[in-house]
Amino acid sequence: MRDPELMKRAREMRTEMTEPETRLWLQLRAKRFEGVKFRRQKVIRDDYIVDFAANDPKLVIELDGDTHAGREAYDAARTRFLEAEGYRVVRFTNSDVMTNLEGVLDRLEEVIGEMRSQAPLPTLSPEGERALSGATCSLSPSGERVGERGMR
Repeated sequence: MRDPELMKRAREMRTEMTEPETRLWLQLRAKRFEGVKFRRQKVIRDDYIVDFAANDPKLVIELDGDTHAGREAYDAARTRFLEAEGYRVVRFTNSDVMTNLEGVLDRLEEVIGEMRSQAPLPTLSPEGERALSGATCSLSPSGERVGERGMR
């Protein structure tokens, strides 16, 4: 079960978004940007509330304002945690969003393109795992052995 206090805080943050968060959200919401479904003020594993997050691709966008000055160690630890959870973290300053929104969106488009071009490794069935142990062969998309070599 989710931490009720953290969920309450995330709801409050959604209603009290900063101007930079609102400007970026208007570009990201409703799958408007690259067809990606972003959520705002999303709770990740009852540990952190992130500004914006998508599950496909696993991307977190953080906007850093003046309150982040002097919190570099905290932000670095937070980024490591999110990356360990499988997210790619991209940070922008509030100033970036306010003065160069087009540049921010261009960078996000690049990041999403990079993430989409990195094809995940295929998952093998147990039969495929056994077939590959100690032998060299390939499996077709249906899992059938193709080009068996060294399998006797």
